[in-house]
Amino acid sequence: MLLVMPAAVVVAVLLLVPIGEAIYYSMTDWNGISSHWLGPSTYVTMFKNPLFWRVLENNAILLLAVPVTLICGVTLAALLNEKVYGWRVFRAAIIIPTAVSWVVLGVVGIQAFAEKGMINRLLGGVGLHFLEHNWLGSPTSALIAVAITFVYSLVGVNTLIFVTGMATVDPAIYEAAKLDGASWWQSFTRLTIPLLRRYFVFTFVITAISAFSALFSLIFTMTSGGPDYGTTTIEFFIYQQAFGTGAFGVGAMLGIVLFVILAGVSLAQLRLLGLSE
Repeated sequence: MLLVMPAAVVVAVLLLVPIGEAIYYSMTDWNGISSHWLGPSTYVTMFKNPLFWRVLENNAILLLAVPVTLICGVTLAALLNEKVYGWRVFRAAIIIPTAVSWVVLGVVGIQAFAEKGMINRLLGGVGLHFLEHNWLGSPTSALIAVAITFVYSLVGVNTLIFVTGMATVDPAIYEAAKLDGASWWQSFTRLTIPLLRRYFVFTFVITAISAFSALFSLIFTMTSGGPDYGTTTIEFFIYQQAFGTGAFGVGAMLGIVLFVILAGVSLAQLRLLGLSE
């Protein structure tokens, strides 16, 4: 206990004290300098605000992109693991997005989904002019554009994790399955996928957390939360309330809500997959 005490004190000072202060300020009218106690009514007021639920709906829609990143990641990992022709080039192309910042990815997203961007030029080039659209000009299509960019940014990370997981599987297992007449698809679905269970849990959790807490730079660069709050997530909503309007108490409250959501999502995923204590 004596050896652990210094680290425990550091954790308490740097984590527990700020969290406690955030909980307190979340129930006050705080402008960053002075605060006035309001109590839990601040939460009730926010939960009655339709904009709050609009923001959570945006986050829920982005959460639907999480399974897409996993499916793409494990599929690409399986192909790379098979050493298909040109796999080194593909590996580099897949992993490169993980080496750049969210701001750079946001700029790439703007170039791709702008009214005269790459997507519309591609559609026009193949004769599908009727599908051309100002993707960042409407709430629905802008959120879809953000979701696609989000998937693109994390596929490389998930692929790398799954490639690592596949490298830990004993090749003798596949050789035995092949001798028993199992096809590649049967080996992949009945051996590889179950053996990568913990890797699926890990990637699912970090991707879901990223959908809630790692998109600020991407959204700020691509859409600034618009149009009409169509791409505003709870993370970006915290920034708008605290630094946009000076309502730091509301920002602290939204931070607590985000913390609870992330803890709930992580625990639910672990329990559903039967890997929690």
